[in-house]
Amino acid sequence: MDPMKAQQLAAELEVEMMADMYNRMTNACHRKCVPPHYKEAELSKGEAVCLDRCVAKYLELHERLGRKLTELSVHDEELMKRAAGGSASG
Repeated sequence: MDPMKAQQLAAELEVEMMADMYNRMTNACHRKCVPPHYKEAELSKGEAVCLDRCVAKYLELHERLGRKLTELSVHDEELMKRAAGGSASG
C-alpha cells in the first residue's frame, strides 16, 4: 500500500475512533449524571460537577488504555522481530 494512502487511512481511522469515543462518553455521562426528566433548562451544580468528573475519568481511562495498548504493540513488535531473526538464523 502506498505510504501516503496508509497515512491517510490511519488518520481517518483515528478521527472515526475519536468520534466514537466522544459519542460513548457523552451517552454514558449523560445517562449517569442527568435525570431523564428535565426540571430546569440549565444544568444544576450537582449535574455539572458529575459531568465534569465523569468526562475526566473517561478521558483518563482512555489515555491509560492508549498507553497500555501502545506498550503491548511495541512489545509484540519486538517479539515478532526476535522470532523472525531467530528463524532466519536456524
